[in-house]
Amino acid sequence: MTQIEVTVNGAAQQIDVEPRLLLVHLIREDLQLTGTHIGCDTTHCGACTVLLDGVPVKSCTVFAVQANGSEVTTVEGLEQDGALHPVQQGFTEEHGLQCGFCTPGMMLTSVALLEQNQDPSEDEVRQAISGNLCRCTGYVNIVKSVQHAGRVIREG
Repeated sequence: MTQIEVTVNGAAQQIDVEPRLLLVHLIREDLQLTGTHIGCDTTHCGACTVLLDGVPVKSCTVFAVQANGSEVTTVEGLEQDGALHPVQQGFTEEHGLQCGFCTPGMMLTSVALLEQNQDPSEDEVRQAISGNLCRCTGYVNIVKSVQHAGRVIREG
């Protein structure tokens, strides 16, 4: 066992982990944050995407020990003090989800995009989310959701 220190959704954690434990399993099983989904275990679907120090990563291919000393944000960490994050608002208002399985990864990828570019074009949104597969939608409402969130952020 290896002890790691990681901040998850703003809360500092000291956890003993097996060196081969994947970050997605630490999040889901040890921390009980089940919004991070396991879809493929091969980085193809993006359902397990979280932010690692602000960068979207597919947590099914990151060892928990690699997050030592880092900050992890899951979909549960987007909502603050009872208020939805603008991306969560956008997905709600623009109907950016259907089954919801890909939504947490899509949202976290979108948060990272909007940190860099608050007014992304359709092509820029599609490029940013290209590593996140949605099997239910045609991505049109997902793009609208992200652009809606950008407008909310820009307007303060």
